[in-house]
Amino acid sequence: MLSLFTLVAIGLYLIASQWQMKQFATQQGGPRNRIQAFGLIAVIFQLIATLQIISGGFGLNLSFFVAGSMISIAVVVLLLLGSLRHKLDNLFMWVFPMAAVTLALAYAFPGEGTKSSYSTGLLSHILLSIISYSLFTLAALQALLLSKQEHALKSHKTRGLLNTLPPLQVMENLLFELIAAGQFVLTLALISGYVYTDDLFAQHLAHKTLLSLGAWVVFTILLTGRSMFGWRSRTALRWTLSGFVLLMLGFFGSKAVLELILGA
Repeated sequence: MLSLFTLVAIGLYLIASQWQMKQFATQQGGPRNRIQAFGLIAVIFQLIATLQIISGGFGLNLSFFVAGSMISIAVVVLLLLGSLRHKLDNLFMWVFPMAAVTLALAYAFPGEGTKSSYSTGLLSHILLSIISYSLFTLAALQALLLSKQEHALKSHKTRGLLNTLPPLQVMENLLFELIAAGQFVLTLALISGYVYTDDLFAQHLAHKTLLSLGAWVVFTILLTGRSMFGWRSRTALRWTLSGFVLLMLGFFGSKAVLELILGA
C-alpha cells in the first residue's frame, strides 16, 4: 500500500501535468502559479516519501529506483526555480509524470540499504552527481523542445507550439546555460569522486567513471564549438543528446547491471 506522502505527490504531479497539457493544447489550462504551486507541494511530499525509503531499512538505501527518485526531485526543483526566470512551463508536461513514475517505482521496488558508512566527502560527490545529471536531463528536454520549435518555424506553423514558447534565441541561450551549469557541476562531481573515492576505476566503478568522463568530453567539445564556431540547432541537439546518453548509461546503466541483473 502506498504511503500518504507518495499518493499525494503522485496525485498532485498528475493533476499539474494535465493542467499544463490542457494549457499547451488549448491555451486554457489552469493558472500558471497554480501549476507551479502544485508542483512545489508535490516535490516536497516526494522528498519526504523518498527520505523515508532511504532511511527505512538498515543503513543508507541508494538503490537503483531510489536514486532515480532523488534525481527526479532535483530535476523538478531546478525546473521550478528556472521557471521563475524563463518560460519553461511546457517542460512540466514531461518532468511531472516522470517524477510520479520514479517515485512509484522507488516505493514498489525500494531495494536494500547498505551498512557501509558514507563520509561527508562521498555524500557531497553523490549530491553533485545527482545535480549534474538533473541539469543535463533538463538540457536534453530543452534541446528536444528547441528542435521542435525550429522545425515549426521552418514549416511556417506559427500557431500552437510557437505561441507557448519564448523566441528561438532565448530558448537556445537557455539550453547552453543549462549545459554550462551542468558541465561545471559535473566537473566538481568528477573531482570530488577522485578525491573521496578510493579507486574510481575499481571493477564496479570503471564503467561509470569512463562513461562520465566521455560525457564530460562531449559537453566540453559542444561548449567549445558553440564559443568558437557558433554551433547551434541540429548540431547542438546531437551533441547534447549524445552526452546525455553517455551520462545516463554511466549513472543508471552500471546500477542496473549491478542491482537488477547481477543482484549485487
